[in-house]
Amino acid sequence: MSTYSLSDAIAAEAGQARSRGRDVLDWLRTSGPGIVAALAWVAFALSCLLWDDLGDWPRTRSLGIAGFVIAALVGFGTLGADFLGKAGAGLRQRVPWLLVLGLLVTLWEVATAKFAWLPLPFFPPPQAIIEVYTDDLPKLLDGVLASVKLQLGGYVIGAAVGFLTGVSIGWSRSVGYWVHPVLRFIGPLPATAWLPIAFFSFPSSWSASTFLIALATGFPVTVLTWSGVASVSSAYYDVARTLGAKPSFLVLKVAIPAALPHVFVGLFMGLGSSFAVLVVAEMIGVKSGLGWYLQWAQGWAAYANMYAALIVMSLLCSGAITLLFKVRDHLLVWQKGVVKW
Repeated sequence: MSTYSLSDAIAAEAGQARSRGRDVLDWLRTSGPGIVAALAWVAFALSCLLWDDLGDWPRTRSLGIAGFVIAALVGFGTLGADFLGKAGAGLRQRVPWLLVLGLLVTLWEVATAKFAWLPLPFFPPPQAIIEVYTDDLPKLLDGVLASVKLQLGGYVIGAAVGFLTGVSIGWSRSVGYWVHPVLRFIGPLPATAWLPIAFFSFPSSWSASTFLIALATGFPVTVLTWSGVASVSSAYYDVARTLGAKPSFLVLKVAIPAALPHVFVGLFMGLGSSFAVLVVAEMIGVKSGLGWYLQWAQGWAAYANMYAALIVMSLLCSGAITLLFKVRDHLLVWQKGVVKW
């Protein structure tokens, strides 16, 4: 009896040890990467505070403190992810990126501000870019507002004209007969190729830039809208006609809703093209905007300002595409999540 009890106790203890081992492994698997990511940001903060800069950058101390704050948020967020719900799950999903980002900014800081492995002014340290956002923010915000107004005006005009033209070509053969050859001649040309003609023909550089952005947007929207309307099944029209639908109803309630997935693809393509034209137009003819700011920064060898503007431009482009995807998912509920961004 005693032998059985001893062996049973040993087995129970071994089972508890295995269970504790599994718990430790599970904890390391779920929380370990977050702790390592937090340590990467601690390393970044220490690299800012422990070594002297080779240049004069007053934001180094603030950046080091910010590194400690990010490390604390990542660490506590990882340890308390189970209590944070969706926010905790989202944090754990992004932990690998936070780890890589922490290592990259640490390497960036060491290679520029501490040891000057990368030549200045072409490769400024992180605190130089932060200094742009704190000291040159009014000029940067003016550029953002000017770019948004120019981009939005040209994009809306190009999208509206492209949509109406695409619906007309897809619905009417007579319109397609006259418009299609013109579209094939003008559309494939890059919008930037029209720069000399646009700046000569329009009364101001602003209106010329708006035209170029509209042209870059209109071609993909026209082609994809045309394709969407032309690909609508004839059975839809037959059912609607059987129920007494008029031609206007067929266009507004059958053709256009069925073509919307193609339309949004054209809107996405037009948005990317319009941003490219926006930068070129602002660099050449417009006296404000992010493209002009980039040209100004390059002329004065202010590469920190240039990189700061590029980051802002990237966030604007990504935000605009995200907003367009939100609108698409709202209007095309039956296709929500089909196209990812």
